[in-house]
Amino acid sequence: MVKKGEWVRIHNVVLDASGRADRLPDDTKQVPLEMWTKGTLLADAEIGDKVQVETATGRIETGKLIEVHPYYKHSYGKFVPELIKIDRQLREIMYGGEK
Repeated sequence: MVKKGEWVRIHNVVLDASGRADRLPDDTKQVPLEMWTKGTLLADAEIGDKVQVETATGRIETGKLIEVHPYYKHSYGKFVPELIKIDRQLREIMYGGEK
């Protein structure tokens, strides 16, 4: 059970593929327009339930509850050894060394 007031993420299909504009690229107009929104849950619910949330800007949005306490999971990629070499070169050019 997810309690009212928890920070959650919801998913909603805003527009089915059949309703997409004709002038869109083919690969775009063949899929639905989807929205993922974060906000405060307005009533107790279970994952998968249709719920309402209040966003940080005060909007009320409806969608399927998909996540509790969402957070960013992206990164800037894996370690790139060349960046160490570039860092040293830049320090030498800008400051005359690693000092």
